[in-house]
Amino acid sequence: MFERLQTRPADAILALAQMYRADPRSTKIDLGVGVYKDANGHTPVMRAVKSAEHKLWETQDTKVYTSLAGDPAFSDAMIALVLGDAVARDSVASVATPGGTGAVRQAFELIRMAQPGARFFVSDPTWPNHISILNYLEMNVERYRYFSEETRGVDFDGMLADLKTARAGDVVLLHGCCHNPTGANLNLTEWQAVIDVLLETGAVPMIDIAYQGFGDGLEEDAAATRLVAASVPECIIAASCSKNFGIYRERTGILMAISHNTEARKLHQDTLAFLNRQNYSFPPDHGARLVTMILTDDELRADWKAELEAVRTSMLDLRQQLADELQRLSGSDRFGFLAQHRGMFSRLGTTPDKVETMREKNGIYMIGDSRMNIAGLNAETVPVLAKAIVDAGV
Repeated sequence: MFERLQTRPADAILALAQMYRADPRSTKIDLGVGVYKDANGHTPVMRAVKSAEHKLWETQDTKVYTSLAGDPAFSDAMIALVLGDAVARDSVASVATPGGTGAVRQAFELIRMAQPGARFFVSDPTWPNHISILNYLEMNVERYRYFSEETRGVDFDGMLADLKTARAGDVVLLHGCCHNPTGANLNLTEWQAVIDVLLETGAVPMIDIAYQGFGDGLEEDAAATRLVAASVPECIIAASCSKNFGIYRERTGILMAISHNTEARKLHQDTLAFLNRQNYSFPPDHGARLVTMILTDDELRADWKAELEAVRTSMLDLRQQLADELQRLSGSDRFGFLAQHRGMFSRLGTTPDKVETMREKNGIYMIGDSRMNIAGLNAETVPVLAKAIVDAGV
């Protein structure tokens, strides 16, 4: 039977990471893999996570399963973090998942079960795994315009025009903040215009929010998601704890299904638990329990917020340093968009051959579509990258 298996295309990000590891140059710069790194190139365990783990080690007396949906306290804490008081708690069904990717996959499964013919409207570009999973599930994918190669910002007119072709029963996949891979985001006025289109067409929004706290702040980054959830009859949210808690390998995420018809919540909750059972039964608990401890303990939460804010501002500083250095070297303000983007990523908007030139000549590793991880930089490598960009004629 195994002779029927076919070789699958290599994941571009993982393939780039392998190339980086094989490069012997000490001056190489990794701007590919989407993990936060400090100035020393290290991804540290956050202080609050360390403290929570120590407390958990001292007090936990069992490793028995929780429930198919995960620990209810985790859901309560995460729903409060993401949604605040935007919607009533009894309108939200939720399950813990193995990371944000698990939440996304379960959301796609939920939609396929509820509306088999749904079309997924996905931003062009988007996180590559969105498309990979949708294609694997044989879902119908429609691309909507999002990133302008000319302005390096959002092509908002094109986006709205494309979303207006959606119909009731279709799903519009949106990034809650810190758009991956472009770093270009909508403002709240633009978000309201998107909501108006959703209400007009009857399409259901699905929000993937993986970087809350990495853009403009915890509350600010959740504002768009909360506005959408409060404004539409139904909404699906996939949230990740990998980045803002730094617990990548613990695989901690949550899927929420929101309906203002609160009588439907039990059906939604039962369906989500059923899907968990089919895919992995009980979700991982260690990371979820750490998150719960941090969010429900005043001291741990304050320390976590302080360290997260330091991470956020460090990335903003790197953005500004890079934009300033590029302006100095090029004599042009055409790279000012880098300081306006938010989150870990920006897309330069250049060609794959120029990206390849920078890799060959300067040991700079970024995705072929010119997405780069700003958190992979530090004060010493910013000038190196800036010079490589200008020399390559970006």
